[in-house]
Amino acid sequence: MKVSVLRIFVIFFLPFVPALVSAQGDGFVSGEIVSAENNGAIPYATVFLKETRYGASTDTSGLYGFKAPAGDYSLVVSAIGYERIEKPVRLTPGSRTKISLALTPKTTEMEEVVVLGSGVGRVNKSSFNAVAIGTQELQNSTKNLSEALAGAPGLKLRESGGVGSDMQLLMDGFSGKHIKIFIDGIPQEGVGNSFGLNNIPVNFAERIEVYKGVVPVGFGSDALGGAINIVTNKHRRGWFLDASYSYGSFNTHKSQINFGQTSRRGVMFEINAFQNYSDNCYYVDTPVEHFLEDGSTSLDASLVERVRRFNDTYHNEAVIAKAGLVDRKWADRLVLSFTYSHMYKEIQNGVIQKVVFGKKHREGNSLMPSLEFGKRNFLTRGLDVTFTVNYNDNSARNVDTSAYRYNWLGQRKYQDGRLGEQSYQDTRSHNSNWNATFTLRYRIGRWHTVMLNHVFSAFRRENTSTPGSSGNSSGADAIAKQTRKNITGLSWQMMPSKRWNLSLFGKYYNQFNAGPVSASDSGTDNYVRTHGSVSAVGYGAAGTCFLLRGIQVKLSYERAFRLPTNEELFGDEDLELGKIGLKPEKSDNLNLNISFDRQSGMHGIYAEAGLIYRHTTDYIQRRIGNYSGNKTYASYENHGRVKTKGYSLSARYTYSGWLSVGGSLTRMDVRDNVKTVAGGTSQESLTYGGRIPNQPYLFANSDLTLHWQNPLGSRSRLSLTYDNFYMHSFPLYSEKLGSASSKERVPTQFAHNLSLTYSIFQGKYNFSLECRNLTDEKLYDNFSLQKAGRAFYGKIRIRLGENGPRNHAGHRRHRK
Repeated sequence: MKVSVLRIFVIFFLPFVPALVSAQGDGFVSGEIVSAENNGAIPYATVFLKETRYGASTDTSGLYGFKAPAGDYSLVVSAIGYERIEKPVRLTPGSRTKISLALTPKTTEMEEVVVLGSGVGRVNKSSFNAVAIGTQELQNSTKNLSEALAGAPGLKLRESGGVGSDMQLLMDGFSGKHIKIFIDGIPQEGVGNSFGLNNIPVNFAERIEVYKGVVPVGFGSDALGGAINIVTNKHRRGWFLDASYSYGSFNTHKSQINFGQTSRRGVMFEINAFQNYSDNCYYVDTPVEHFLEDGSTSLDASLVERVRRFNDTYHNEAVIAKAGLVDRKWADRLVLSFTYSHMYKEIQNGVIQKVVFGKKHREGNSLMPSLEFGKRNFLTRGLDVTFTVNYNDNSARNVDTSAYRYNWLGQRKYQDGRLGEQSYQDTRSHNSNWNATFTLRYRIGRWHTVMLNHVFSAFRRENTSTPGSSGNSSGADAIAKQTRKNITGLSWQMMPSKRWNLSLFGKYYNQFNAGPVSASDSGTDNYVRTHGSVSAVGYGAAGTCFLLRGIQVKLSYERAFRLPTNEELFGDEDLELGKIGLKPEKSDNLNLNISFDRQSGMHGIYAEAGLIYRHTTDYIQRRIGNYSGNKTYASYENHGRVKTKGYSLSARYTYSGWLSVGGSLTRMDVRDNVKTVAGGTSQESLTYGGRIPNQPYLFANSDLTLHWQNPLGSRSRLSLTYDNFYMHSFPLYSEKLGSASSKERVPTQFAHNLSLTYSIFQGKYNFSLECRNLTDEKLYDNFSLQKAGRAFYGKIRIRLGENGPRNHAGHRRHRK
């Protein structure tokens, strides 16, 4: 059935595409783009009609030409190292309009981000292995930021359930805490679960930058796997409004509104608010424990029943308010912002699906004021200064006080006076986080740039518990949990020409940890405060070279360190157990990437291949096991040495304004590299050479998008997108232990999605329909934790005022 649906689509639909997209009464615009400095041709300049998808790039002689429907437009021209220019143009049916323009060179040339239409592009001049994901084509969908990332090469989103479920990103064999998250360069560690990638709508970002492996000094990061930087729209705009509402399966509601204004004098304000709600009442297939009339229970593990989730409601709300000044003599940007968020989540099951809860839940809220200051040419020409500071005050409450035990049918059984389905608790955690980032960038002449970056972060958690719960105010809860981190980075970049550049850098890491540790043999009482500190020095180099037209090679190496996170050190006060004695991870990271990017008339081609190598010691691994009686928890431990080798491939083709097709494939081999059971012995470890368990190692995705301009009237647009995701089966436990028949595995899966969007009045009003998991596959990202089946969603979006130009057929270029 799955094959026949796709075959019908291809056979009966695609042959009509050329006829549907052909526009009557087209005009043709052409010309030459040159430099105003020396009248020389500018190759690879981007030329497009503003607020349309019609455009092209100049060839090596600076010539361009493309066809578009007749009408009045603004012709936009941009190129690396030149000022952007706009010029009115009128296209008449069947005629050729010639416009040649001269661009003024910029005094300085900044790193450029190139985003391919409907896909992934390259952080072009950077010597680091990085890609950029434009969100313009996704903003009419119901996706959040984490789902938008799933299309990037080497990236895999792992969720434990539906809306608001626990989420991890897998990047080139590393996941979760190995990958650091930033918003406009500000670290998001410790902000709490109420404001995360899996509940922030994709409309929040203008683009998403993905740094794979080696991370630039400017982020001040201790990441091993890479970094995600969410870039919001900071362009100076007049009055604007962007609002949307969506509704879908499992009683899911999502809404978002973003409005603001920047006056002619540079006074700005902006409000961004959003909410998510879902019952998450989808069906799962699982063995069910039955409560019998005589008080006993019955469970047949071989009998799988289809049941509906009943304790999985989730909702969150967030408001971000900004006010400040831009484009002043003494500050390019001085902005004060406040972020408030709240979250409520019912807990349906534990870390494995057979553990089911009926009343367990958690909630939290966060308040975060922040200040941002930036100035180019500060005090002297060539010196740029950026300073940000934020304080995050968040609290979380974990509640597990029920006197009943539940099964998957929603039936309950009295527990003979015992309270708590997992472990009786009504615990409140209060977390305080300080983050400050200071960056100096100094350009020495035309070739050299020096950057100094320092990031300071401080975390403190205090718990209070209801008497009799699993917390103990006279024990562990009476001792605060603290961390302080300082990361300093210094880099030097040499860029003697547009064809190649080189960066050398060093990083200093320091972390102080303090918290409760049990001094008793039982490990559950007599808590005392313990503390310690660690420090390390890392270093690396990155370079890039443009070999031939459109071909770029990037090579980078880093001796990197990752400091344990708050969750790994102290747990989440519920299902995750911390370990304060964790050591930092150390890793030698090597990345090689080759990319090809070419625009020829109406045709655009982008392709890349990446190779990665990681040799990691003191690898921090998340394990699932029974630690308190029969209760199942997740914990963390240092696991000796791990070796990672792998590759990722991706490609995309675009044609004019109506077709975009592409995909990616990733294969990562993450192996246990610990030869002996313990240091000083010769006994070989049984898991030596085996894959690290519970890690996907082969996955792929692809997508096809078709656009029709003015299908039902002028200034309208219709878009149809099909995308899919494939993941190969992987083992839950080590493949070296036990027989193949007894191994528990996450199954192979192949999911399909469809979406249809209709926009009118040049994108001011947008209507979307989505079908996710079209073939109703059983989907799992983690063992036995089943995700939702087939689901339908609809969305309405309104954009008014100066929201900026939409993406065009070729590339959209952003200045960083």
